[in-house]
Amino acid sequence: MLESKYLCTYDLFSTIPTLGGDKTVTQEIFEWNEVLKTTSHSRLIRKGQTINAPEFGLGELHILTLERLALEPEEMLGSTSIQDHFDEHFFKTNFWLMWCSTFAFQPWHSAVEFKRYLLRFTHMINGFNQLRGIMRTVYNQYDSMIRPLYKWLQERGVNFQLNTTVQNLSFDNKDGMGTVDKIFYTQSGMTGEILLSPKDLVIVTLGSMTEASTLGADDRPAVLKGKNDGGAWTLWENIAQGRPEFGHPERFAGHIDQSKWISTTTTLVSPRFFEAMRDLTGNVAGEGGLVTFADSNWLASIVLPFQPHFIGQPNNVNVFWGYGLSVDKPGNYVQKPMQECSGREIFTEFLGHLGISGKQLSHILEGSITIPCMMPFITSQFLCRAKGDRPDVIPTGWKNLAFTGQFCEQPDDVVFTVEYSIRSAANAVYSLLGLHRNPPTVYRGQFHLKVLLDAYIALHDMKEPAQTAEATAIELALG
Repeated sequence: MLESKYLCTYDLFSTIPTLGGDKTVTQEIFEWNEVLKTTSHSRLIRKGQTINAPEFGLGELHILTLERLALEPEEMLGSTSIQDHFDEHFFKTNFWLMWCSTFAFQPWHSAVEFKRYLLRFTHMINGFNQLRGIMRTVYNQYDSMIRPLYKWLQERGVNFQLNTTVQNLSFDNKDGMGTVDKIFYTQSGMTGEILLSPKDLVIVTLGSMTEASTLGADDRPAVLKGKNDGGAWTLWENIAQGRPEFGHPERFAGHIDQSKWISTTTTLVSPRFFEAMRDLTGNVAGEGGLVTFADSNWLASIVLPFQPHFIGQPNNVNVFWGYGLSVDKPGNYVQKPMQECSGREIFTEFLGHLGISGKQLSHILEGSITIPCMMPFITSQFLCRAKGDRPDVIPTGWKNLAFTGQFCEQPDDVVFTVEYSIRSAANAVYSLLGLHRNPPTVYRGQFHLKVLLDAYIALHDMKEPAQTAEATAIELALG
């Protein structure tokens, strides 16, 4: 999901042509979102019934706690979790249900990250119950963003080495500054090393949210693997030994039970399911965004994107995406934990929450293939952490080394976004090359009075704010 304040993302892609070459990727994204604006008529479905613009249902104490978190310094929050600050009722409100399913937060995740999200997306709280302001690409992000960027880089001589795992780095210390002088790797089973010159620069993406991910099938579940089934976490662990300025990967890689969930992709050769969703929700595919099943033991949601979602997708094929946050609990309709379910069983559970049964259910299932994907580390970047667990983009005392990705520290911005990755890359490149340039600053809607007023009104579920005495008083107080 994108939104209009991803300033680094749009800055980068304003220079990258689309695959067609007739405009930039940024131009295409903004033009497309003028054509198809996200407005969910059915953000939640409860007992087979759609809920349009659900009320947040927050109590005054919940709102005061949200305001306190927004104001409290991160140092004071430390490594506390979200559930350390709220009562149990908060996690049963529509606000939390929509928040956690949109951003994939769990109660045990970091209060600091939760605070950053509150501030970063203050401007989107008004309209959050209809997903207003969410932006999307014409096709999936790989086809619409990654492929154009990959093509642009290849045309400029970038050499992509696939089937390669970097295992370790060798370091030297000269004039009190650390440098990377060698890269150790394996490629297609063969070991090798790269000797670096003093002018070479090394940028390391730390960790991986998708490490050790596995695919199941329509007739079998996806299996759960761990950090030893890939190389990203091992590399970070190797280079961080004895170097606290490189952070603490164990904070993020050692708690799979708190960071895993399952994603699914369903392919359909019949339009029946998409037609049923259109009739139920009032949204055509691509317009409504995330639909969350409020009663789901799995905390499951689905998204029907505009079709075709892939370049080259056949005209008679539709695809959609779904996921569940609580994969250890039995389903409401399929009495098995999500992680033990085949793709067909997962889709059966989704259909149950939509009130689809009998012959209609059978017809839809017969024309579908659902592929589950188990992702052990997908929310590892949200786990509770302390200062220093994530290293700076440019670690102190190092000359030719920078870190990028979701596990380096960048004040104010939020992880689990493409914006965070691009911002870290921009900071790394500008610093290593000694450029007198900074990436666009993080948008801070919390300093705009109109944004604050709209957020206050939304959190209090005010229906006609301009006509209420309370809203008038707030407007006068804010000037």
